[in-house]
Amino acid sequence: MTGADHQPSLRTRLRSLRPVAFGADPAGERMERIRRSPNFADGVFQNPEGARTRPSGSMLEFAKVYFSKEERARRSPLGTVPVHATTLADLSAPPASGLRVTWLGHSSVLVEIDGRRVLFDPVWGDRCSPFAFAGPKRLHPVPLPLTSLGPVDAVVISHDHYDHLDLPTIKALAGTDTVFAVPLGVGAHLERWGVPTDRVRELDWNETTRIAGIGLTATPARHFCGRGLRNQQHTLWASWVVTGSEHRVYHSGDTGYFSGFKDIGAAHGPFDVTMIQVGAYSEYWPDIHMTPAEGLRAHLDLQGGAPHGALLPIHWGTFNLAPHPWSEPGEWMKDVADEAGQAVALPRPGEPFEPAGKLPSDTWWRAVAAPAAQPWRRSGVAEAPPVHQEEVDLAGER
Repeated sequence: MTGADHQPSLRTRLRSLRPVAFGADPAGERMERIRRSPNFADGVFQNPEGARTRPSGSMLEFAKVYFSKEERARRSPLGTVPVHATTLADLSAPPASGLRVTWLGHSSVLVEIDGRRVLFDPVWGDRCSPFAFAGPKRLHPVPLPLTSLGPVDAVVISHDHYDHLDLPTIKALAGTDTVFAVPLGVGAHLERWGVPTDRVRELDWNETTRIAGIGLTATPARHFCGRGLRNQQHTLWASWVVTGSEHRVYHSGDTGYFSGFKDIGAAHGPFDVTMIQVGAYSEYWPDIHMTPAEGLRAHLDLQGGAPHGALLPIHWGTFNLAPHPWSEPGEWMKDVADEAGQAVALPRPGEPFEPAGKLPSDTWWRAVAAPAAQPWRRSGVAEAPPVHQEEVDLAGER
């Protein structure tokens, strides 16, 4: 045999040049399972309703807005964000109600439910980017070190974008005993980063797995995926339902508004708390992210049409990812929730709360934000979705 016989293939050599943060493409049996999915057609995963996944409108106009010095100043806090420094004392005693929620910034949420601990979309990295030197940087520190979080029964990932699936965080969690619940195809990334195959549960929409006695169901969302230079749409995106012995919660992941929220609510709700994406929206990508008004409508759909449970706004305040002012999601959500009579939790990052108890409601962001222009108000009335009496009656019967 010659040395040439042992040379790796061109594909292998090219893959070795790929940044590790890009993860890995699904292959083999995983790819065969993807091709068999009812949500996979024409070589890509499909949205439940049509969605434009590329920015629409004039890119020149978008660039003028996005890179304007005045607009850029509004997209960041003016001072230090008041983070609640989560301590062991906050989390050591079990929640009195059996359900406690700690928003850790952006879409990262620790949910303690009926004796189990579930961590959604954990991002402890400093940037949501494949590179340590570039990309959107944190606007506030993580409320506590990952090593101080304590054991976690399940880590749930909504999709593989950098602000939801973070390489350094996953590599740190790979050394624990936690089990990962992820959408179909995302397991390829985790395995490349050192997570053992037997600790990965990959789900298609409407599939359920049980981890430590709790149910985790991947439910539809209206978004897209991709980490590398070529987005092949071979990894799925999802929202999630987690069901304990006494409580149930919903995490939206990233999604545009769509009619499927009603179906998810009918099949799995009502929920004690929903964690709803309300930031990084724009008129340039209206199909894949929700405004706060749309987020409230999604929550009401999930709850059978009427106010119920608590709504936790997520996906805002931590990274600068869209043209809207930094504090606008908080102000807008407070307005529309108050208008609709819906209980909303507005914790500082790291501040635990129990949905059955007193919800945090302090407008903490105002101390470090430029005044909000409130463009969502028309004639003094917030753009809140109407709640019809028949919907209230229906929700009361559920």
